Amino acid sequence: MQFRLLSCLLFTAVLAGCFAEAESTAKATPAAQPVDVAAVLYAQYSPEYTFTTRLESPQQVELRPRVSGVIESVEFREGSHVKQGDLLFRIDPRPFAAEVARLEAELNRAQAALHQANSEAQRAKRLQGRNAISAEQAESRLSLASQRRAELASVQAALQAARLNLEFTEVRAPIDGQVSNAFITEGNNVQAGQSVLTSLVATDRLYAYFDVDERTWNASFSNVTDNGETQATLALAGSNGEQHTGALDFIDNQINEQTGTLRVRAVFTAKDAQLRPGAFARISLKAADSRPTVMVPDRAVGTDLKNRFVLVVNAENVLEYRQVELGRREGTLRVVEAGLEPGERIAANGPARVGPGMPVTPQNVEIETQNLTLAKPQSAAEPSA
Repeated sequence: MQFRLLSCLLFTAVLAGCFAEAESTAKATPAAQPVDVAAVLYAQYSPEYTFTTRLESPQQVELRPRVSGVIESVEFREGSHVKQGDLLFRIDPRPFAAEVARLEAELNRAQAALHQANSEAQRAKRLQGRNAISAEQAESRLSLASQRRAELASVQAALQAARLNLEFTEVRAPIDGQVSNAFITEGNNVQAGQSVLTSLVATDRLYAYFDVDERTWNASFSNVTDNGETQATLALAGSNGEQHTGALDFIDNQINEQTGTLRVRAVFTAKDAQLRPGAFARISLKAADSRPTVMVPDRAVGTDLKNRFVLVVNAENVLEYRQVELGRREGTLRVVEAGLEPGERIAANGPARVGPGMPVTPQNVEIETQNLTLAKPQSAAEPSA
């Protein structure tokens, strides 16, 4: 009886030990968590560079009067677009018209005086041929005719200048463009060549000058020319992503030794009122050549105290910590310069709910290519380019 009781107790202890070991094993091996897993994207990628600038007009004019006088009228709507030759200001023309009239009368007098002097000179030549007049008198009349011709030429030149001044009382637009407000209004006196009446800027095209550092230019744009075939995109500050397309049309002939940069210009057609001279803008240029590049979703990248990392899913479906070197961001994707190889799988949503060493149940998803061209991974037997 005692032996039977002892056997029951021993069996109970062994059974309890088995249950404890099983429970300990269950606690030591956590359940695999379902995780979105994706193969890294390997695609042809052209790095895009962004530069800041301010737009400039190819032509801008500070409109100044060519004659002094009083502004009689302002003939334009402020802020409007005008054509070359449109009347903008009118200066009181009466003093200039009076001067033209005076010089026209003076011209008539000079013409009459020259006509008389020419008649007397011809008569002197005939009389001198019959020895009816002295050589001195004949020479005097010929000299007087020459003086009258010079006086007539002087009056003609003065009249031409007076007519120009009368014409300049109408201040017209020298170029097509958009005019500012009238800085000087009716009734105010203006000085020739000094008073600024308004400003005028050409808006059919706009320039964007920016500087590219020497290293970036040599690495990504060395084959670029200014023939207008290299596309540039422009985004204005606060434009909510709206872009305008232009092209490079100027590359400077030397690198600035002080800054180590090259001055470049992109030209944009101002088809709407959003593009204005002086506006702050960001210019984006894509590198001339593309290269195969590993890319991952930006959300898949985690950050610890010093490094950027992703969680790689190994062959046993366990997460591994992998430090990476990141490049530029392209939409929702991030370029990986080092740390990942084509074909490797990662936790697509990053380390938000998982960590290194955890077993996972992969739920395969695909990374959006964002119109990138996929590249073929190079095998070990293929020579490198």
